[in-house]
Amino acid sequence: MSKKRLYILVDTMNMAFRARHGGSKAADIDQQIGMSMHIMLTSIASCVHRFGQDTEARVVFNFEGKSWRKKVSAQYKANRDLKKLERTPREVEEDELFIEAVESFKEFVTEKTNAICLQHDELEADDFIAFWIQHHPDDDHIIVSTDSDYKQLIAENVDLFDGVRDYMYTIDGVFDNKGRPVEKKGVPLTVEPEYELFMKCIRGDKSDNIFSAYPGVREKGTKNKVGIREAFEDRHDKGYNYNNFMLQRWTNHEGEEVRVKDAYAMNRLLIDLTAQPEEYKVKGAIAIENAKNADPIPAASIGFNFMKFCQMWALNRIGEKTDFFAGLLSKGYK
Repeated sequence: MSKKRLYILVDTMNMAFRARHGGSKAADIDQQIGMSMHIMLTSIASCVHRFGQDTEARVVFNFEGKSWRKKVSAQYKANRDLKKLERTPREVEEDELFIEAVESFKEFVTEKTNAICLQHDELEADDFIAFWIQHHPDDDHIIVSTDSDYKQLIAENVDLFDGVRDYMYTIDGVFDNKGRPVEKKGVPLTVEPEYELFMKCIRGDKSDNIFSAYPGVREKGTKNKVGIREAFEDRHDKGYNYNNFMLQRWTNHEGEEVRVKDAYAMNRLLIDLTAQPEEYKVKGAIAIENAKNADPIPAASIGFNFMKFCQMWALNRIGEKTDFFAGLLSKGYK
């Protein structure tokens, strides 16, 4: 009997930058690059060792394009562009060196291994991760990222692994690297994927410059005002709580009146990883099929290529596990 497949879906740019900024502030750029690659690769290895022993594990690297969301909302991630303008000359130089290193990693896994690599000029990594899961509903998936947006995708066959904190988010709860439940104030943390999505569409996402659909609203309502939780629980019946909540109006900074229902619909388009316009779903599907059918690299050369890559970036401890990584990166889709 063939083993069930496990796809390790790596949000490559997220892991690279979070690992970089999560390290020591005293580290120079070379150390930051080395630590980022080390954490990304050890996160993949951890998923295989802890959860892939009884499966056919495959790695899927997901890369960023220029998002279609900027065509929908000019404000989407505009805050990041402004932040770039505030950088010092040294910060600009270090950022450029770091991007070059990420591009080097991308070139290596794309051209020197059989790992599945996904990118499209108009799609983000999170689009591809969601598309991949939708295209493979009978397989298991572990998303490797620190981005909380992926909590909406957690299901019986989808987990989220934060390789920086070493936490696994599952439909059954949140667990540390020893499989113990993670607690907050003595209460085990849980994940409610559908509620996580609903609340984020209401709250917005400051990091992506997505504004709240209902500024100042409380999660739990009061006697005189419906909260997010009450509206969510009434979403199927669409009774008093849901409609009262969604039909509220507020005035934005430009003096325009905004209805919560309309702002929520816009935020859902930007945040919900199943709500992409059909044209982009088609483009994603074509890119996935092309990646699945890529010509394979001879397995015998992958170990050598991996050793050279580790030497280039002084990944000495990773290089000691060349046999493991060469075996994993030799496996293509077929």
